[in-house]
Amino acid sequence: MTQTAERRPGEDTIPLPEAFDAGVYFIGRIRTPWPGRRDCPKNGLQTDAVCTLVLDPAYTPGLQNLSGASHLIVLYWMDEAARDIIRQRPRHADGSRGTFSLRSPARPNPIALSVVENLGIDGVHVRVRSLDCRDGTPLLDIKPYYASTDSRPDATVARAGAD
Repeated sequence: MTQTAERRPGEDTIPLPEAFDAGVYFIGRIRTPWPGRRDCPKNGLQTDAVCTLVLDPAYTPGLQNLSGASHLIVLYWMDEAARDIIRQRPRHADGSRGTFSLRSPARPNPIALSVVENLGIDGVHVRVRSLDCRDGTPLLDIKPYYASTDSRPDATVARAGAD
């Protein structure tokens, strides 16, 4: 379900393609304490809430050996996000920003990524901390986080200026 988001001055939209290039399988749903988008924290570091990844039982065997990972990469589908905004105006910014320079859920493919703490696995339930999505968000994938390959301590993002 694509929602029509409120447009701010400086935001631009594009027409979306008539057909999809690929399909995805939701492997489960995410249970969080936040019923709606506006209730969610801005990012996962702003909350200590425990959330649960609830897998479809068919995918439970894929959790084998995951309990040894202290942190996980969780990919999820922001199903209420606008998909046609190509230039956005964040509430905290003076001007617009290109969609691909932001972590906003509004994007052509509303795929979100969070690095979360793995608190434990019990059957189809994976308890985690540091998520920022609404209750019932579709789950796309779970991957172990490897500090040796996933961490980039020298990474930067310039805040000022336009390309």
